[in-house]
Amino acid sequence: MSEPETCALPLGFTDRMRRLLGAEYPAFLASYDKPRRPALRVNPLRLDGIPDGVRELLPFLAERVPFTADGWYYPDDPALRPGRHPYHEAGLYYIQEASAMIPAALCPPRPGERVLDLCAAPGGKATQLAGALRGQGLLVANEIHPGRAAVLSGNIERMGIPNALVLNMEPQALAERFPCFFDRIVVDAPCSGEGMFRKEPQAVQMWSPENIALCAARQAEILRAAARMLAPGGTIVYSTCTFAPEEDEGSILTFLREHPDFDTVMTDASAILACLADGRLDAGRPDWVPGGTEYAGSLRRAVRLFPHHADGEGHFAVLLRRRADAASGDAVSGGAVSRRAERPGRRDNRPGRGISLPDAFRLFRDFAGSVLGYIPEGIPCLFGETLSLLPAGCDLTAESLSGLRVLRAGLELGSVAGGRFTPAHALAMAALPVPDGARRYALDSAGGQPAAYLRGETVSCPSELAGWYTVTVDGFPLGWGKADRGVMKNHYPKGLRRG
Repeated sequence: MSEPETCALPLGFTDRMRRLLGAEYPAFLASYDKPRRPALRVNPLRLDGIPDGVRELLPFLAERVPFTADGWYYPDDPALRPGRHPYHEAGLYYIQEASAMIPAALCPPRPGERVLDLCAAPGGKATQLAGALRGQGLLVANEIHPGRAAVLSGNIERMGIPNALVLNMEPQALAERFPCFFDRIVVDAPCSGEGMFRKEPQAVQMWSPENIALCAARQAEILRAAARMLAPGGTIVYSTCTFAPEEDEGSILTFLREHPDFDTVMTDASAILACLADGRLDAGRPDWVPGGTEYAGSLRRAVRLFPHHADGEGHFAVLLRRRADAASGDAVSGGAVSRRAERPGRRDNRPGRGISLPDAFRLFRDFAGSVLGYIPEGIPCLFGETLSLLPAGCDLTAESLSGLRVLRAGLELGSVAGGRFTPAHALAMAALPVPDGARRYALDSAGGQPAAYLRGETVSCPSELAGWYTVTVDGFPLGWGKADRGVMKNHYPKGLRRG
């Protein structure tokens, strides 16, 4: 069977897949001619309590993704453009490849746990983990590349996640700071991207056996760092978007040989188990790597997605658990460095100049009492002029962030300057309670007001309104506005405004 014209696949790749898949290879190859099925994942922090009404609220949803309750396919129709809908900017959903929803679904965290997404950009898995945490506990979302870390931080903000730290650190440096600290860690490792060949032509151009070997070596280093940060009894989800056995079963085989206090475990996620039972997902293949039979039982607990068996791009994921009686490391070390969330390229290690933390928080309390209607819980931190709230009960303080490149230190509340408090966009977007009396201004979703607001335009409002308001569409937040004499002045961030 010849290669599909729509995707010129590398010869070394097709030769290997033909050898590994045998009689299934023609069906696998034919899958590259199938239309892609785009998908999105609804945000339970926004839509919790109305799952039956999701299709009415988001009429472009077509069919559920079988791997997780929050995932939906939607038609590949350019006219729909869900990424341009105001609900997207309000954080109601995250556009995400269906197979990429599998890793976080394998072992969703429980509220109150400490969770690390070690290679988190652009934020699909991190925001999925945050949905499971329900605003309780700690999510650390880390990305080594500064530009991608900024994108990650923006998605954390858009989805309304109040209990996340966004870091821009190398995994080995984090391991020095957070030994045995996290209950769960997700490692969506950089890989050769074979599963994305249909979606990303650049992955085809970059493919080579040498790149696969380089990726496998990098994955081993990242997994070693992750293991150092995992608490006894904790779990690591390792995933890739490649079919290469060296990066999948091979990486896990290397890890298990080096770490006798770990083993793979089978997921108890009912949706994943159902897909394994009906053949939409496949088990790991120990026979595809040299020495795999030695750990055959462990490697078979992995999960593979092949595009000729399910609607989605290629993926591999496995759940690793550290023995509960494994030796524990020292507690997390401390100190305090922050980056301004709205300017992730700048470092600002100084405490607030000209105002103390108690005085800054007093200004926020006055604002929150009149505008939000309540005071959020957390640990106040002041970096430069930026006031933030670290998640309560997470065993972190401002001092414990010293030496880390921090783009987002929990919930950014706003800035304090000249004796005035100015709210941050993150505060408007945060998935927090909305008590009676909170100042919210609803735009007319049937008209053009939401689109005008997202372009940065002012909108009209009743003349009796004055001061700060959370601007909403159908009850969901878009950002801040400040009412003055019949005009709602637009405070939607300039960097997010649509042309």
